[in-house]
Amino acid sequence: MVLTFKRALTIPFVTAVAVLPALSARQAAHASAGQAAAATAPAAAVSTAAEDASGSAAAGETAAARGTAAAHAAVAASQYRRPRRLRAYIWAAHQRGKPYCWGGTSGCFDCSGLVMAAYWHVGLYFGRDTFQMLSSTRIVRESRRRALKGDLAFYGSGHVELVAGRRYTLGALHSGTRIGWHRISRWWHPTMYYRVRHSGRRY
Repeated sequence: MVLTFKRALTIPFVTAVAVLPALSARQAAHASAGQAAAATAPAAAVSTAAEDASGSAAAGETAAARGTAAAHAAVAASQYRRPRRLRAYIWAAHQRGKPYCWGGTSGCFDCSGLVMAAYWHVGLYFGRDTFQMLSSTRIVRESRRRALKGDLAFYGSGHVELVAGRRYTLGALHSGTRIGWHRISRWWHPTMYYRVRHSGRRY
């Protein structure tokens, strides 16, 4: 009876001795896996953050490029909304400082060469010299009061410049001078004003 009781106690003890080390090993394996996962998580988080930052930078560059393209398109659109006479005037103004040369239409200019080149730049042509211009049906006589910037100011039949305002014209004056603005006076003033057809609606 006593022997049987001892055997009954021995069996659970042996089982425990065999099982406990296996359980301990399994718990140790789980702990190692948890530590490895914990160590990997920050690296994954850093990698994800880097990817997010890279994506944000790329998105920012794309947005900046689109904004720049939109700005250029807006400037181009605003320029083409201007009347042709103003665009011709602006082009001629950019030639300021270039020398007068007889017969010149590029690089250096004579009076009608500058006017012709300016309007040619915006797609309008009405003659190469002042006599061809005055005989062209593409220009229309205008009063001094109604003349606008970019219209034509003739000094007699042999000299032409662009209207720059009430007191100035823009053009190539004579040999030895450079393209620029010339003040109207009692002794030097336009005798005729013309506007160019299809150069823009009147303001």
